[in-house]
Amino acid sequence: AQSDVVGERKNATTTTKEEEGKFDARAFRRSLNKTGRYVRKPTHDEESKKKMEDHGVGYSTTGLVAMMREQKFEAEISDKLSFKLAESYGFCWGVERAVQMAYEARRAYPGRQLHITNEIIHNPSVNKRLQEMDVKFIEDRGADNGGKDFSEVNEGDVAILPAFGASVHEMKILHDRKVQIVDTTCPYVSKVWNSVETHTRRKHTSIIHGKWAHEETIATASFAGDYVIVKNMAEAEIVADMILGKGLSKEDFLEKFKNAISEGFDPDTMLDKVGIANQTTMLKGETEAIGKLFQKTMMEKHGPADLDSHFVVMDTICDATQTRQDAMYNMVSHQGTDEGVDMILVVGGYNSSNTMHLQEIAEEYNIPSFWLDTADRIGPGNETEWMDAHQQMQKSENWLPLDRKVRIGVTSGASTPDKVVEDILDKVCAIKMS
Repeated sequence: AQSDVVGERKNATTTTKEEEGKFDARAFRRSLNKTGRYVRKPTHDEESKKKMEDHGVGYSTTGLVAMMREQKFEAEISDKLSFKLAESYGFCWGVERAVQMAYEARRAYPGRQLHITNEIIHNPSVNKRLQEMDVKFIEDRGADNGGKDFSEVNEGDVAILPAFGASVHEMKILHDRKVQIVDTTCPYVSKVWNSVETHTRRKHTSIIHGKWAHEETIATASFAGDYVIVKNMAEAEIVADMILGKGLSKEDFLEKFKNAISEGFDPDTMLDKVGIANQTTMLKGETEAIGKLFQKTMMEKHGPADLDSHFVVMDTICDATQTRQDAMYNMVSHQGTDEGVDMILVVGGYNSSNTMHLQEIAEEYNIPSFWLDTADRIGPGNETEWMDAHQQMQKSENWLPLDRKVRIGVTSGASTPDKVVEDILDKVCAIKMS
């Protein structure tokens, strides 16, 4: 899958470079508003909201999660089992908005074929519902076979852009095919795009804290000029050393970041001025630390007086990602007290970056933690399949202690409907009560 999206990112970059001097990604994105074939706001249609509720792809109003919200995020099930819900969890505003717009599109355009350029969000249950509603997912054939196949998208069709956005290359294809575009991109992601466009106008190279194969970062890179993507602090330090003339040779640097740099990238000339941006689902603390690293690096190279002309950073950290991580840190901080938990359930799609970071926090504190994407991972009996923070599948037998009371912490990623969490909790209750 990573090779597929790399091909996509490179196609987008090539298009931009070929049209350099005449193609302005920012101007093109803004021009879509004038076409009469572009929607980027929900209509708040009540029938669509009702259908979301019926399908279990929104907030719970009657289940166990809803009950815990009303009872100080606690549920005392029996003398054998209690749950502690993180105070910030699950569906974020941007994700709910994207799903709502997809449901509204199905209702607003009856009889027209709907397509979506990728998963609407990183949750298998929600994406399955859209497929059942005859929304076609555009096939990605892989980088070596031409990338995504838009051949079945015809004039008059409707194309949905997912919550984490689409590359400017994809937007241009859809525009040229004269389709109705429903852009559900989260405004926080759009804020990051505005940031890298600012870097480009100021002739700064964008240093993007993210994963080069992640759909959101692919889209962000397509709106940037020159860029390098760093996954973590270790990679950021390599780039910082390069700025100061230390570390890797130019050839080794280009090999190290071959999938994570703009086409024609020259570290000798393109790291004199830098700006910081981030994939919205990355760990807040790491993004902030990377920003401070490059601020210090540019100050060392250019001096305090010239720092502002060589370094720019804007706050593009997503509030939803931040609050869910903060709530998780708050939960694990009570270990060793009566407020501590015996284990944690982390619920969310296995390709969800923000959910992975929640699992990382639990593992960092050495708390038994099980990352589950659906209730189907539990059973038969008292066994489960789960994923760890290294995205390796694990299998555990007798994972729920049956001979004593268990206090279980519960959280979920920003793409996870409450119903998915409640289905998992129902299975846990059934095992403990049997």
